Amino acid sequence: MYNILVCDDDKEIAGAIEIYLEQEGYHVFKAYDGKQGLEILRQNTIHLIILDIMMPNMDGMQALKKIREAQAIPVIMLSAKSEDEDKISGLNLGADDYVTKPFNPLELIARVNSSIRRYTKLGMMNQEENENCYQTGGLMIDDTLKKVTLDEQEIKLTPTEYNILKFLIQNKGRVYSIEQIYKNVWEEEAYGAENIIAVHIRHIREKIEINPKDPKYLKVIWGIGYKIEKI
Repeated sequence: MYNILVCDDDKEIAGAIEIYLEQEGYHVFKAYDGKQGLEILRQNTIHLIILDIMMPNMDGMQALKKIREAQAIPVIMLSAKSEDEDKISGLNLGADDYVTKPFNPLELIARVNSSIRRYTKLGMMNQEENENCYQTGGLMIDDTLKKVTLDEQEIKLTPTEYNILKFLIQNKGRVYSIEQIYKNVWEEEAYGAENIIAVHIRHIREKIEINPKDPKYLKVIWGIGYKIEKI
């Protein structure tokens, strides 16, 4: 089920939109100003936003700007005005579509369905394109091409360094002991692996870190092991 946030200070309009969306099988969250809408967005997984422009506390344009700083979910703008300037302003800030009040509910639902289809299709395409890519911050591995880049600059690693980095970035945020890293990369039991792993870790850091002594990506957790930071 897709979650839709309806953000409009007119409670009757918000309620009417909710009824039509629920009939289509959507789950609806309602907000009556921009700040309330942003709070709902922070606390819930939202797949599309219907956002009115004229609202108290924080208007739709301000809210849209905040949304686009963090997320790329579809946004359909609502406004009682029909001037092209409003449409252009909303689209320039990142709105995906625009509906002018008063609107035909069936037209709005059609726009919602269309945006959800595009969003779902894009998500599936990105998943297919990126299923063999692993990234944290500016560090990325394309396992199809066996290529490592840092801030779009290619980094040359040995096969062993590559496999260690790939294992850690596939599991970014998780801490692995030396024994676990060795067993997963070499696929055999770890005997006297501490120095082997330490050397490879040092070499990887020298290649991917601006300051290897104060690493951004490849962190040591003293007494436990290593991890790739989730950024």
